[in-house]
Amino acid sequence: MLLTILFLAFATMMSAEPPGCKIRITSKGLDMLKYETQKFVEEELENITVPDLKGKEGGLQYTIQDVKIQELNLTYADLRFQPDVGLLFDIQNSSISLTFQRHILYWFLHDVGAINASADGVNIHVALYMTRDDSGRLKISNMSCDAAVAKMRAKFSGTLGKVYEFLASFLTTGMRFILNQQICPTLNHAGLVLINSLLDTVPVRQTVDKYVGIDYALLSDPVVTSSSLDMDFRVSFFFLKIKRKYFYLEYDRMVYLALSEYFFDSGMYAYYKAGVFSMQIANERMPKDLEMLLRTTYFGTIMMLNPALMEAPISLELEVSTAPRCVIKTSGATVAVTAVVTVMMLPAGQTPVQLSSMTMEAKLNAKVSMKGKKLAVHMDLRRFKIYSNQSALESLALIPLQGPLKTMLQISIVPIINNRTKKGVQIPLPEGMDFIEEVVEYHNGFIIIGANLHFTKGLREVIESNRQYMPSNSTLAP
Repeated sequence: MLLTILFLAFATMMSAEPPGCKIRITSKGLDMLKYETQKFVEEELENITVPDLKGKEGGLQYTIQDVKIQELNLTYADLRFQPDVGLLFDIQNSSISLTFQRHILYWFLHDVGAINASADGVNIHVALYMTRDDSGRLKISNMSCDAAVAKMRAKFSGTLGKVYEFLASFLTTGMRFILNQQICPTLNHAGLVLINSLLDTVPVRQTVDKYVGIDYALLSDPVVTSSSLDMDFRVSFFFLKIKRKYFYLEYDRMVYLALSEYFFDSGMYAYYKAGVFSMQIANERMPKDLEMLLRTTYFGTIMMLNPALMEAPISLELEVSTAPRCVIKTSGATVAVTAVVTVMMLPAGQTPVQLSSMTMEAKLNAKVSMKGKKLAVHMDLRRFKIYSNQSALESLALIPLQGPLKTMLQISIVPIINNRTKKGVQIPLPEGMDFIEEVVEYHNGFIIIGANLHFTKGLREVIESNRQYMPSNSTLAP
């Protein structure tokens, strides 16, 4: 019996395939993903669709529609390993700001307008079960989600204030119930569908050249502890039975250059760390109509601070808060930028006075081109929004500034960016040689540039022109 057990154990050890590569993700590595995970969750929750609410109480009839989530304030968000499970994403004591459109009929009184509301004490607990699928990819096989909104508040104003107070209990109770029901299905779809579709893009088997391929398959489910996630990969080469020729582009070019999102991200990160992404718009650089709108918007604030500031110049200070990120898809490339916009008064000979601070989020289309040896990018503003760092109510007050600020970006700031990016980055080529007939094709995560080569100088001409810079050889003996 003992010999049988030993034989079976030995056979099991022999049949287990040894990994060609082990990868360990530590808690420090997970910390880098926490911000992106939080931002992803925020974006998904902002897209929650809330159905219209209708009701009747005595002589009161109400309709609540066009519910929009304006801001999520995730006070505490944590991403950590869950032993024997995978990952745990935890949100505690956070809040959600919403706006509704109201239609109220109270006997013969009719009222239409907006309502600002907030959901407080939002707690979300999501566990992601990480496993290996049949193809050898890392996947989220299941999720568990618990979400709860502790309380909800609505701010009412207008001639029917007493009616609104009576209506508040119906609205907040109903909206809190709906939010509780909507959060987990939204996050389950984000994990099991969206994130898994992203994991599908990770190659399992691919060709190295026309002779061999490589297998990156995950051999078993990841091993998760409280401080790490370990994965065993096959990483073995294999012969290709059928030789195929692969082309990235439909055009036959002499040279192909592949550039990933990381290439552009690293460049923007370097400029961000160098402090280039900051700018002040004031005095002659400030459009007159924008200056007038800013003074009107913050008239009350200026009068409360110091009426003498009314004649001082007003300025906008823009500072990018995080390194811009590039996303490349088959439809093209975009760059996402988040910046802090500060409105300042500049009294002569005194310290600048801050009136307000807001967050700007912009998305720009990026068109990549190559001319000669230079790789250049041209930017166009695609999407733009601003919101207050203080409250959702102040964000509503900033709506009149959206259009003028977007125009200022298009006219004043985007051209400055393009003046820098059109100078381009030089691709290393020998002197006297340039790229011609360039073709750019966008793929998911990278771009391919195909080009032919053109000699602008003969080899001899290049050699002779550089001979004077070459070190002289010692004289040969006769």
